[in-house]
Amino acid sequence: MATYITSDAHGHLRALDQALEQAAPGADDTVYVLGDMIDRGPEPVGVINLVRSLPNVHVLMGNHERLMLNAIERGSQMDIFTWERNGGYATSAQFDALPVAEYRAVIEWIRELPLSDAIEVGDRAYLLAHAGIEPRAFTCWLAGAGYTGEDGYADVPIDVLRQAMAAQDEEDLLWIREAFWGVPTGLVGPDGRGPVVIAGHTPSSLLFRYAANMCGTGCNKDGLGCMVEVGPTHDTGGVADHLAIDCSAAAGAGVGRVGVMRLDDRRVWYGDIAEGE
Repeated sequence: MATYITSDAHGHLRALDQALEQAAPGADDTVYVLGDMIDRGPEPVGVINLVRSLPNVHVLMGNHERLMLNAIERGSQMDIFTWERNGGYATSAQFDALPVAEYRAVIEWIRELPLSDAIEVGDRAYLLAHAGIEPRAFTCWLAGAGYTGEDGYADVPIDVLRQAMAAQDEEDLLWIREAFWGVPTGLVGPDGRGPVVIAGHTPSSLLFRYAANMCGTGCNKDGLGCMVEVGPTHDTGGVADHLAIDCSAAAGAGVGRVGVMRLDDRRVWYGDIAEGE
């Protein structure tokens, strides 16, 4: 059984479908989707339907799903304007065309999405959130739970890591950028062991504005977004403690792609955004 991860399809159904078709997760595999299925691109409902159809899928909420819920549930002019300004018009139009029962079912499903998770793949723990974590708050919480980091964090039980993730501020899990990408997490020790944080939210083509020690530019030779490791130093044994998986789909054709990674061996497959999408 393999573990796959993707994020930030932003309504680009064909590109997500292409990446998943190449990756070919099987019925016994697990797929994690780190939010921002909607907005920007032309087929947000199609992306939601594809994601929900995957066997053994686990989906986290992204900031765009939160913006949508704010606009629908609170309904203030500012909430609606903020959502539309961030690409919500495409999603709103498709939702308006849905039968009432289907619309309600989709909204209820999105409302129940968790904000974070922690998983184990091989001998490595991975912390999952749409945007990232606030590292100091995370290690402070672990210290309060009796894990000071004196011997590293590689042996912290996965259920404790899940609790630490759940204790993070929602605003950070959905929106954080430089305060996550620009600093070490402190979770990977000099022996290279410890949890790695996986996040989307910040497009890889713009990651250089926020990140320290990127393993690449965030784009391939043709200028297309790609997944990229961040943060390997002497203090982490040369292991990247962040993994960026937003391949800039929100930017559209010429820059954007949707990526799917198999965590077991870090192999990645991409679906490009075509002109007009």
